[in-house]
Amino acid sequence: MTEPSFPPVFDGLAVEAGDDPFEVARAEAVRGCDAGLVTYDLGANMLKAALVFAPEVPLQEAVVMLPLCGVGFQNALGALAPPEVAVHLDWHGGIRVNGAACGRLRMAASTHDQQTEPDWLAIGLELSLWPEDDDTGYTPDRTALYAEGCAEVDAARLLESWVKHTLVGINTWLERGRAPVHSEWTALAHGIDKPTRINGHSGTYLGVDEHFGMLLRDADTTHLIPLTQLLEGP
Repeated sequence: MTEPSFPPVFDGLAVEAGDDPFEVARAEAVRGCDAGLVTYDLGANMLKAALVFAPEVPLQEAVVMLPLCGVGFQNALGALAPPEVAVHLDWHGGIRVNGAACGRLRMAASTHDQQTEPDWLAIGLELSLWPEDDDTGYTPDRTALYAEGCAEVDAARLLESWVKHTLVGINTWLERGRAPVHSEWTALAHGIDKPTRINGHSGTYLGVDEHFGMLLRDADTTHLIPLTQLLEGP
């Protein structure tokens, strides 16, 4: 498998076998690495990667990187996969290919205070390439990329494309604000107007607010669940 190459503002780091690129990215960020680090593991069955950012805005604004990276992934796969392959995004970071769960995005930052500017923010990507079991009929709600007509999509090229399309999204965000990201992400969102349960609340998923917080309507009121609640770690 060929190794990926990235735009000049990004530096790639292939992790050691058995290491988690997301955890490596967090550790490198804590040690003070430059923004633009891409850690990755091009496994036989899984693509795992992470990006390190240094957004110069409060955390409440910085977490836009999670939906931005989701849109970037959809654009990346859309450029490489057959046109009939559909990608949708769960609010909590899940990635769906042709309706079934295929991977996820994760998020961590140096702070959980919404009004504090984080020193760093990391977004992790995990994508199943091959099914865990040959008989996928037992898990119709889960899939893998190569089981969905994408066998010609090279994992290294997909990683490159994700980084490039994410960079385009960042530049758009810097120039035009949240509105374009909000519009693109909402068009890809899975489960809007459907019943859902998250963080102990059950109700109808109405959509998101301007900061991508989930609006969840139950019998009594509409709850706002901030996107910052998806941050992992202390």
